[in-house]
Amino acid sequence: MSELPAFVAATANPNKLIEMQAALEGVAILLERPVELGEVLEDGDTLEANARIKAVAVAAFAGAPALADDTGLEVDALDGAPGVHSARYAGVSAGDEANVAKLLAALAGVAQPQRTARFRTVVVARWPDGREVVADGVVEGSIAVEPRGSRGFGYDRVVGPWPGSATFAEMSLDAKGAVSHRARALRQLARVLAGEP
Repeated sequence: MSELPAFVAATANPNKLIEMQAALEGVAILLERPVELGEVLEDGDTLEANARIKAVAVAAFAGAPALADDTGLEVDALDGAPGVHSARYAGVSAGDEANVAKLLAALAGVAQPQRTARFRTVVVARWPDGREVVADGVVEGSIAVEPRGSRGFGYDRVVGPWPGSATFAEMSLDAKGAVSHRARALRQLARVLAGEP
């Protein structure tokens, strides 16, 4: 059996790293981001552009293949916002709690049937010589009226894959991995890396 390919992760989020490692288990090894690498400015206007910016920076810094992702939450009642700005929705230095609070405030008074949304993830695997593979994953969902659950990160406490379902923060890692946007993107990437059509 051939040795699994290894990638350096662009994410500095330990929770996201665990999810990504679980999704790629048996297909690729995902190494932690070098602590010496500073912040990478994500100023792209699409998820793919931001993922590529991070992948290029990490591959160049590490001199090794890199794997980066960018995820956006697209809320229909907000015309697709926060979208590519999801991580900075409440401001550049805002954390998860502030972003969630702003989202719930923006949806105040919106009835559950109109709280439809989707998580979209784009992953970019990049080699130092410029080769790359791009994959994406989408999961349709619904925004809860209030945060629920203690797992996950980002908007996981207010997003579930269908109206009235458990939020991603109420799911086990395995349950979330079976349906999540990031896992779908990584499974698509894994198929490409394995040479499957």
